[in-house]
Amino acid sequence: MNRLLLLSLSLAGIVAVLSPSTASAQRHADTILVGGKVWTGNPDQPEAQALAIADGKVAAVGSDAEVRRWAGPSTTVIALQGRRVVPGFNDAHVHFFDGGQGLASVQLRDASSPEIFRDRIGAYADTLEKGRWVLNGNWDHERWTPAELPTRQLIDAVTPDNPVFINRLDGHMALANTLALKLAGITRDTPDPPGGSIVRDASGEPTGVLKDAAMNAVYAVIPEADATEISDALHAAMRYANENGVTSVQDMSASPAILRAYQQLLADGELTVRVYGAQPLSRWERLADAGIAADFGGDMLRIGVLKGFADGSLGSTTALFFEPYLDEPGTSGLPSDEMVDAEAMLADMLGADAAGLQLAVHAIGDKANAAILDMFAEVARRNGPRDRRLRIEHAQHFRMSDIPRMHAQGVIASMQPYHAIDDGRWAEKRIGAERAKGTYAFRSLLDAGAVLAFGSDWYVAPMEPLLGIYGAVTRRTLDGAHPDGWVPEQKSGVADAVRAYPAGSAYAEGQEAVKGTLEPGKLADLMVLSQDIFAIDPATIDKVRVDTTILGGRVVYQRAAE
Repeated sequence: MNRLLLLSLSLAGIVAVLSPSTASAQRHADTILVGGKVWTGNPDQPEAQALAIADGKVAAVGSDAEVRRWAGPSTTVIALQGRRVVPGFNDAHVHFFDGGQGLASVQLRDASSPEIFRDRIGAYADTLEKGRWVLNGNWDHERWTPAELPTRQLIDAVTPDNPVFINRLDGHMALANTLALKLAGITRDTPDPPGGSIVRDASGEPTGVLKDAAMNAVYAVIPEADATEISDALHAAMRYANENGVTSVQDMSASPAILRAYQQLLADGELTVRVYGAQPLSRWERLADAGIAADFGGDMLRIGVLKGFADGSLGSTTALFFEPYLDEPGTSGLPSDEMVDAEAMLADMLGADAAGLQLAVHAIGDKANAAILDMFAEVARRNGPRDRRLRIEHAQHFRMSDIPRMHAQGVIASMQPYHAIDDGRWAEKRIGAERAKGTYAFRSLLDAGAVLAFGSDWYVAPMEPLLGIYGAVTRRTLDGAHPDGWVPEQKSGVADAVRAYPAGSAYAEGQEAVKGTLEPGKLADLMVLSQDIFAIDPATIDKVRVDTTILGGRVVYQRAAE
């Protein structure tokens, strides 16, 4: 436990024992919020009218009368006018730079046909200088009729001078044009790499679609973003986060260059989200050799978690299942390039865990989830008991018999509920209704006692936690085909879904003592909502807006008056 956390805990203990009247004799609040409905997330004091903030932390929570005692001549008073306050959202799984970069690139998520897809790419390429790459995109061929994968031939004519490598929205499959394939040296004679697939036409020629590890050859020839591009992308990402009440993010793609950019933003006073940055599992020794363990850093920027991969994605038919896909019976998915050599991956996990680093492993298919649970059990057996905060990222498809293992082994389910209402449009054609019973199994995991940490997986899905809560509570798919919910028995309650964003995600990063609930002594990260999400019809939660976002007592977003 670092000194900063010890100091925070000491302050929490001091502030908690002071009554509002006693504490106000010591100092005044910087800000008070009064006349509202404060959902604290604290089971000992779940509801309040008002809240006081001093020195970036919650100083008091209680009635209007109690909190107004904290007001002084320079205290800012925010009149809530009956609005709902909740803790700031902590998005447990984002790709922050990629998402920010994608905000400025071609937008393909809602392209509803191959022709619209092609035309948008062509129009965007026309704005670029020759040789500049077209990246990101986030396309979804499942919106097309028929739902066929795009090809390089579709876009070659509109991108003759620009290499293109645009990813499907799940990030596990991407389309390259002919120029990009040439730069990467991919031909009909290039073999599929371990953990990846080069999609080919009937004659054996690459179509341009590359899956999982096969994408690495193209990534290797894409120029690195410079410091200015990274800074611009992170600024755009922070604005988007704050607009949606996100005050903390757990960045699963925090490369050294991205970490340097975060450090510079922090030094310049421009970092408006708290960041927990993940490094690749395969590079664990880089951190261990420097003496870095989990929870290294301060309240604004921390590292110490490692991201690994067990498999791919459902949309790319690379998620690893025990049984074959129904629509592609020739495959049951692919292990990741890490998981191809499971013994080597386990060795990395054992070494990283012994060094005190945190493990977070991507697993989508039921076989991948079972395999990671087995590996986590082996890590705990060999390295002995301790508070590890082991995480499965996505925890998407389970055999029902494996769900109780999550609580029994103390494994956190780091899930993204928006995926349920997105994938639910087409998932059953791949895995059928029976396997779908263990898909995005919020209710079963909660009933089994597992900790849920919610996130978005942005850029893959919108970084809009209110949409995630709507998805978890209603399970209404985006196509409107399931008004009562897709696999409705797996719906979450509203309070459970809200709790999973600030509190569950804080627990997942080992920060539940300093944030995640609104209690005296904890960080004053919170938001004011336009409506009370606990009182309205859950089917309208997606219409609720964030009015104000506060980070450490500082307003970082204020919605313009309409």
